[in-house]
Amino acid sequence: MQRVRSRERFGWLALAMVVATAVAAEEPTQWLERMNQALTTRNYDGTFSHWHGGKVEMLRIIHRVQDGAVAERLVSLDGSGREFIRSGLDVACYLPDKKTVLVERRPADESLLGGFPAVNQQTASFYDIREVERTRLNRRDTHLITVTPKDEFRYGYRLWIDESTGMPLKTQLCDGRGRVIEQIVFASLTLSSRIPDSAFKPEVSTEGFQWLRNESAPSKEPPENASLVWNALKLPPGFKMAARSAQVLPGSTDPVSHLVFSDGLASVSVFVEMETKKTRESADEQTVTEESARLGSSSVYSTMMGGRKVTAVGEVPPATVRSIASSFSSQGPTPVSSPHH
Repeated sequence: MQRVRSRERFGWLALAMVVATAVAAEEPTQWLERMNQALTTRNYDGTFSHWHGGKVEMLRIIHRVQDGAVAERLVSLDGSGREFIRSGLDVACYLPDKKTVLVERRPADESLLGGFPAVNQQTASFYDIREVERTRLNRRDTHLITVTPKDEFRYGYRLWIDESTGMPLKTQLCDGRGRVIEQIVFASLTLSSRIPDSAFKPEVSTEGFQWLRNESAPSKEPPENASLVWNALKLPPGFKMAARSAQVLPGSTDPVSHLVFSDGLASVSVFVEMETKKTRESADEQTVTEESARLGSSSVYSTMMGGRKVTAVGEVPPATVRSIASSFSSQGPTPVSSPHH
């Protein structure tokens, strides 16, 4: 009898070792895939601290996928009391400090929690992806995955991914020297099979608020502008044009050309004023103005070209947005990436 029990214990021990070996052998890229799948397909309710620019804010995120429809709610728990609620493609931004509600349409795959690294064949050429260690965080087993850029044109990540759920319990956006630019740390995280509709109702009273709705959806540029196509003459290594549209930004009446450039992980949006009477009158002006700024973890660079304002913004180093915006031309050649070094 004792020998049988010993065999049973040995059997369970062997099984545990096999499972542990299988988990440990999982590739770092597979953990990133699991993380992105968890963020987009699971139901969860969590509070987290968001640090950037020397400021810390506590927020709550609620995410639900029900019958294929995505609902999200992001709430500031201190200070402004701002709320962002997604229902399908519509996102309502409740801004108590401005007594305003802004409703706009956003892509279905654009989470309120922000962007997280996803890997494809293009990404692997410009980032080094590794599992650094397995460690404990908030009493849970996690895998620390690092995504390190191979040049100065992009930022890197450190991600502590929960072994059992695939959720990122802590994330850091880092510059080329490994310094933290932005950090998210979950204080609590609950995964539920059901989340009621009431969880997606705003807490703030909207009495006396102004409602603004941006009805304009991205569309192809009108035919009259077909002869004047704006492109970047030369792009940083790995970046390619991923999308082009024409749209009207909230708070403006003038249309802009919107181009998106991506390396498969990082992306940069470029906005170019489309031709109007105002831009035609200033097209011959040779004055060049440049503006650089940092908005949280994003870099912004604006310049004037041919009377048009060109603005590039993205969660990338300042050198990247400057490089892309400065190389814009209305001659319309196919964008060429710099060779990868």
